[in-house]
Amino acid sequence: MTDVGFTRYEGPAPAGRLDAFLRAYAEVYADPPYLEGCREVAEFIDRYQVHARRPGMRLIIARVGEEAVGFTYGYFLAPDTRWWHNLQDVTLPEPYMREDGHRSFAIIELAVRKAWRRRGIAAGLHDRLLDGVDAERVTLTVRPEPEADPARDAYLAWGYHKIGISHPWEDAPLYECMIRELRTS
Repeated sequence: MTDVGFTRYEGPAPAGRLDAFLRAYAEVYADPPYLEGCREVAEFIDRYQVHARRPGMRLIIARVGEEAVGFTYGYFLAPDTRWWHNLQDVTLPEPYMREDGHRSFAIIELAVRKAWRRRGIAAGLHDRLLDGVDAERVTLTVRPEPEADPARDAYLAWGYHKIGISHPWEDAPLYECMIRELRTS
């Protein structure tokens, strides 16, 4: 197996690294269930620029040589987050939804290019993203379609469980929201 290297970027550094993994993003999300084209990639670029300024932002890029074969990023949920309010099928107690900027770390993207899957790269990205995160819990979303079953199965194996269905923005598809406890409060 070719050696895969992982590079971590934090603080302001992720903002300048979009070009390093954008091709991988476009490739991964062109496939079902996403079927993203130029418009959706452009929307992602805009969202990423906002995400890159969030507190606790971390980006991990998996590379073989100079080629990005996978990436993940996330950040801490802010006190004014809508993350928990986006759930459509469950109402969580207010204390559960309360955020302080360090309680919950959200994984926003975790993707590996098709030719590099089933090699432990996703687990490596995940572990490196969470390494040293001092949060009570980590949360993420995954699409409900069968094409996303391998990702969902990995998340379940890593200790996540589903807490509800999320609709994160007006034109967004539905996602399964999952959570994993890191420590008790």
